[in-house]
Formats: sequence, C-alpha cells, structure tokens
Amino acid sequence: MAEADYIVEKVWRLFVAKELVRELISAGVHLGHSASRWNPKMKAFIFAKRGNIHIIDVKKTLTGLLIAKKLLAEVISGGKDVVFVGTKRQAQKAVETAAEKCAMHYISVRWLGGTLTNFRTIRAQLQRLEQLEAMQDSGSLENESKKQASRLKREMRKIKANLDGIRKMSRLPGVVVVVDAKKEYIALREATKLGIPTIGIIDTDSDPDTLDVAIPANDDSIRAIDLIINELADAVASGKTMISASSQSLQAQLTPSAKRARSSRSALARADQEQSESAVAVGDEPEKAVETTEKTEDQRPKTEDQSPKS
Repeated sequence: MAEADYIVEKVWRLFVAKELVRELISAGVHLGHSASRWNPKMKAFIFAKRGNIHIIDVKKTLTGLLIAKKLLAEVISGGKDVVFVGTKRQAQKAVETAAEKCAMHYISVRWLGGTLTNFRTIRAQLQRLEQLEAMQDSGSLENESKKQASRLKREMRKIKANLDGIRKMSRLPGVVVVVDAKKEYIALREATKLGIPTIGIIDTDSDPDTLDVAIPANDDSIRAIDLIINELADAVASGKTMISASSQSLQAQLTPSAKRARSSRSALARADQEQSESAVAVGDEPEKAVETTEKTEDQRPKTEDQSPKS
C-alpha cells in the first residue's frame, strides 16, 4: 500500500511539473535579453541563442522555483515572515496581489535605503504615519493652517506610498523575495549584510551570485512574473498550514500530560494533608495519656498511717 501511494504521488508530481513547465513557456519565461547585454555568470542558465536573443533553460527555472518554494515553506513553518520586493512597473501589481494573498509584507514603489539595516528608523516613520492618520481621522489636521495642512498631507502620502506594505512588519523578515535582482541590488545587499536568505527572479543580464536561490526567468514579462510570484505565495500559504498543524499536535500532546500533572499534584496534596493530620493525632496521644495518668493519681483515696503510738 505504501509503495502504491509513493508511485501515485510521484506520478502526480511529474504531471504537475509538466503542467507548470507548459504554463511557464506559454508565459514567455524562457525569453532572455539580447546577447550583447548578457552577464557571463549566467552561462549555466542559458539553453541556447536564437538570433540575437538568449534562451533561458526552463529546467533551471523549474529547479530554482522548487528550491525556493521549499525554502519558503521551511522559513514560514519556523514562524518567520517574508517580504516581496518588486518596484519595477511590470512587477508592482503581481507583488501586491501575492503578498495580500498570503498575508505577508511587500514593497512595490521604492526601496528606501536602510529598510532592513536601519529598521528602527523605518518603524519610527510608520509610527509617524499612524499619528498623521489619527490627526486626519479626528479632524485636527483641518484646524492647522492651509500651508501646514498641505505639508502634513504630503508627508502622509509619501510615507504611505513607500512603507504601507510593511506597516505590520514588527521584526526583520526571514526571507526577502525580489523581482529583477539587478534593479533591487540595494535590498539584496542589506539582506546579505544581515544574513537574511534571498530569493530572486534574474534575467540574463543579472548576477546570480547576489542571490541565495536564483530563479532564471524573463523579468520583463508580466505573465511570467505573476506566475512565479503566485507559486511562491502558495508555498508561503502551505508553510502557514504547517505551523497550525504542528501547534495543534503539540497542544494535543501537552494536554494529557498537564492533566496527569494536575492529578498527581492533587494526590500529593491530599497525601500530605492526611499525613499531617495523622502526625497531629499521634502527637496528641502522649499528652492525653499523661493527662489520664495524672487524673487517676488525683482520684486515688489517701490512706492514713494507723500504726499505734509508741
């Protein structure tokens, strides 16, 4: 039975992989840049050259995608978060949709320098955004002068546009996912400096050494970006289900032991109480015995000396 299940699972994985490869090819994920713009470090990911265009090896794309999905599932199951970064026009909508789908963080407008390495300042900016929004909701912003109100509104719009996607990020992420490693080099440098794993979509003009897990693909195709980012978002969702399953199993294991511990503690408490009561009773017995002997001696009749006088 186990062997049959293994065969069925293997066949299903092959089928899913074939379907995914067809979708990747139809999305144009294999089309790279012109040969004049290529990075020699991408030679291992290039299948051939057609005309003046490099063709990306789809097998390498699929391999990188599967490795990235496994890494994301492991990181999420460990209780950490993910940040999706895609500030180029083709990737903005896909990054926002995928991050909202799996309830994670994203940056789609501009990566501010120090977002990770100077995270305390970023948190201060987010607190400032909450303060300005509270002023707007309460109506106190309208009580300011026209010039001051305009300046505060402009400040609020600017902070919200840049940092709205990471508003709920209270700690450093466990993984950074980028679209176009060449454009998001600042985010990759900060993540590498802090030891945060990085996953990225790279084209033939990028450097794969800047990433921990490289997914070679066409980073200018909206369909290709959307397909790959959605696959990564599904991996994040599966990692969250692993967290809930592990927590439920752990709770189920701890509940009987807790009950046993409480019952054993109550039994020990009852035993101690009984022992103390018996000790008190045993301690009272000698005193009672002494009292009874004293009473019996007092109750004895006194005998007078009746011997004749000499």
